[in-house]
Amino acid sequence: MSITQKQPRGRVLIIDDEKVILDLTAIILKNRGYQVFTALSAQQGLEAIEAERPQLVLLDYMMPNMDGLTALKEIRRLYPECYVIMFTGKGSESIAVDLMKAGACDYILKPFNNQDMVERIEKALKLRAVELQNRALLSERERLLAEIAEWNRELEARVQEKGEELRLAQAEIVQSEKLVALGYLSAGMAHSIRNPLNSIALFVQLIKSGLDEPERQDYVEKILKEVDRIDGILGQLLHAAKRPRFEISEVRVDRVLENTLEVFAPQLNQKRITVLSEVRSVPPAIKADPIEIEQIFTNLFLNSIHVMSEQGTLGVQLDHDDSYISLRVSDTGPGIPPENLQNVFDPFFTTNSRGTGLGLSVVLRIVKTYQGKIEVEKSDASGTTFMVRLPIGATV
Repeated sequence: MSITQKQPRGRVLIIDDEKVILDLTAIILKNRGYQVFTALSAQQGLEAIEAERPQLVLLDYMMPNMDGLTALKEIRRLYPECYVIMFTGKGSESIAVDLMKAGACDYILKPFNNQDMVERIEKALKLRAVELQNRALLSERERLLAEIAEWNRELEARVQEKGEELRLAQAEIVQSEKLVALGYLSAGMAHSIRNPLNSIALFVQLIKSGLDEPERQDYVEKILKEVDRIDGILGQLLHAAKRPRFEISEVRVDRVLENTLEVFAPQLNQKRITVLSEVRSVPPAIKADPIEIEQIFTNLFLNSIHVMSEQGTLGVQLDHDDSYISLRVSDTGPGIPPENLQNVFDPFFTTNSRGTGLGLSVVLRIVKTYQGKIEVEKSDASGTTFMVRLPIGATV
């Protein structure tokens, strides 16, 4: 047969230097079901609070060494959850005000009425329970508010992230639509323009064969050169919009980069441009058309060389991870104006009076063919950096 022990009504510490009052008060409270601890000085009382953690302290106001008011302030500072009722033989209002300001929840005048003391203790413990519960609820409220605020921040970040993804997706769709439209336009233009161009070239060749004057021969040469130039522009237009004939093989991008830099060496030397080439890791071979990969480098290099004055720097960085080959091409030009950033890959968009505005469109078409991505990673007064990412396992 088990005996169920009653839980004490509360844990109370009595601090009083008068042993008679100390013992009497302890007997009264024990008989009422309280767990009682006692101390004959304020210093002993502080040690007892640290060891026993009572819910309530009955503290005498008049004590040697450390008086009750000083002890009260120390208890409230060190143990704010411990409530204090003061015993005092002085009933002045000023003392009562000082005690309440210092943190006492009540005070009892000596000599006290036993029942009155018990009722005040019960009232103080109920007040303590309510205030601790309120404090816990406020703490939980603050925690929940902080959690909600964090959720809101995460939600805003996700909305912003998804909004940016949507904007980029819409931009890619627009670019794809532009390339499709350019394909229809360029196919018709190339057919319509090349026929009369061929006729012009044929007639000019006939005229050339019957001319003896060097000056007129020079005019004819210039006409033929311009015909070739127009034909080249038409070729670029077709390449930007539609993939020409291609041959897929195992392509080492690092070797294509090295060969392309050798081809550009005369132009770079002429403008005294420094090349900073860094292959951080040699990427594996990918299945691609080597001419298309070379076109990526060629058009990006031409774009960078054009915007730089003499003694600029062309930066090339090649790297890869498990999924992508990363290529960065940077220059030390003036940067792209912010209002032009969204148009740099548009067909015919150029700030160069002699350019066709098709170079970056060709790069975009090739990169998208290999399910890759190209973007302006940085552009400011210190220069521009283009980033190209090509999937290692792309199928074309």
